[in-house]
Amino acid sequence: MNPLNTIFDAKRLIGRRFRDNNLQNDTDVRPFKVINTIDPGKTDQPMISVNYLGKEKKFTPEEISAMTLAKMKAVAEAFTGSIVNHAVISVPAFFNDSQRRATKHAGFIAGFNVVHIINEPTATAMAYYDLEMKMNRINKNPKIVLVFDLGGGTFDVSLVVIEKARITVKAVSGDTHLGGADFDNRMVRGFVMEFEQKHKKDISKNAGALARLRVASEKAKRVLSLLPQADVQIDCLFEDIDFNSTITRASFEHLNMDLFEKCIDIVEQCLSYAGVNKLAVHDIVLVGGSSRIPKVQQMVQEFFNGKELCKHVHADEAVAFGAAMHAFSKSNGTITNKDIVLSDVTPLPLGVELIYGKMDFIIPMNEPIPIKFRHRSYPLAEDSYNGFKFGVYEGDQTNVKDNNYLGLCEFFCYHFPRGTTYIHVYFSVDEDGLLSVSAEVKEMGRLSQRIYMNHHGRLTQTEIVRMINEAEHYKAQIEKRRKLLQEKSDLENYVKNISDGLDDEGTIDINDLELERMKQAALDSALQLLERNSDLSEISVLAYKLEELKNIFGDFES
Repeated sequence: MNPLNTIFDAKRLIGRRFRDNNLQNDTDVRPFKVINTIDPGKTDQPMISVNYLGKEKKFTPEEISAMTLAKMKAVAEAFTGSIVNHAVISVPAFFNDSQRRATKHAGFIAGFNVVHIINEPTATAMAYYDLEMKMNRINKNPKIVLVFDLGGGTFDVSLVVIEKARITVKAVSGDTHLGGADFDNRMVRGFVMEFEQKHKKDISKNAGALARLRVASEKAKRVLSLLPQADVQIDCLFEDIDFNSTITRASFEHLNMDLFEKCIDIVEQCLSYAGVNKLAVHDIVLVGGSSRIPKVQQMVQEFFNGKELCKHVHADEAVAFGAAMHAFSKSNGTITNKDIVLSDVTPLPLGVELIYGKMDFIIPMNEPIPIKFRHRSYPLAEDSYNGFKFGVYEGDQTNVKDNNYLGLCEFFCYHFPRGTTYIHVYFSVDEDGLLSVSAEVKEMGRLSQRIYMNHHGRLTQTEIVRMINEAEHYKAQIEKRRKLLQEKSDLENYVKNISDGLDDEGTIDINDLELERMKQAALDSALQLLERNSDLSEISVLAYKLEELKNIFGDFES
């Protein structure tokens, strides 16, 4: 494994700024390289730098996510035997507008028509609904369900009301940078310190050592969900030094207790947003791989006064199952009894910047979506001779600098006198949770100018098309490399079978000397071809050489 070229947790990069604190805090345990883009107008956008065919190549997080989606597209097409063009893509409920939009772009790059962006806890609620229906446990009475989704990189809590075939999300809360990866990172940092204490060697900058420690830490974390302690043994971790350590479940829990407590705080926050007492919750559904951690389960159960936790929904598959149900419904299919009606909410408040950098909230958090129309009017505070602009933000802080900047509305080249000029701002949010903003200026009640928000950091249509073309190019290159490896493997196996038939002298045991020379020359030529590093241009050469040997030796069996 090449640690510098092995990319993971792209979900924790997508839609973020390069200077994002969460992104920067992982630098010490991230083996691959994340850099700031140098493209004009795209500053503060993270790029992943890798070595591709001997050259540096930079990818956006959207392109990396698109590779995963493209792989799933290929898997689905192989399974169904038909072309798959449409997709429902799940995202963390607490993903902001930038992250949702970037995820949708990743779907486009992968070759999908993205039918819907569904929140992961909402998809889980659909899977839960399906199981409850099969067990005849859905009746006329509303059922309040809390979905606790602690995955590899993100954490979501959703408070959902299920009534007949309607799933209504009342509130969401979460942290898009809290999950199993953070528990792994804590262990990796601890083992780096332990190695330095034992051997006086600093491995914190060695990508290979960090990558191997990460793999070992994740395995240990899984073991600790079943056993009271786990051994970590890595041969030749650094400078031929072996690393051996043991971590107990108690140590793991102590190492991550503040993160576990943060999960409980977020649960409490979600209930508060929904205005629901924890005693009113009928079921607590645990999903996500990290929800299997015994201490997490214990703390959740204690918070709900010992209430039994619902674990019959598959922790790893629930989101995919629910999203598939929703995709089936979207494709004009029918689900048992009736199509399920979904109603989701906005995870964060949305608003505009007022004077002195203050935020005016136009759409509050946990507002049901879609929102077709929200309007706010502002009188112009002073005369404007060169136009004016205002920013659009997402977040719950009163100062816009502490919120997520989404884009800019800018009016040009008009004289707008104060007192008689009003700015009218219109917000709408679609079913995917994506915001659209328009604004207009009216002077003395007459429309002077109308504009639309320019999204900050958003990929342009030209960039998306370029990335789609590049993705097709890389797909073709990967297929060629697969063919190269297959041809080389076939030739190696055939040559091995021939070699196994050689006599003790290392020559072919036949009587015809001329035929012997011809066969030996063909075999030597094949061996020379296998010994060198073949490039993609030699696929046909390898295939030809194998065919040549078969013509000489026949279907040779060892």
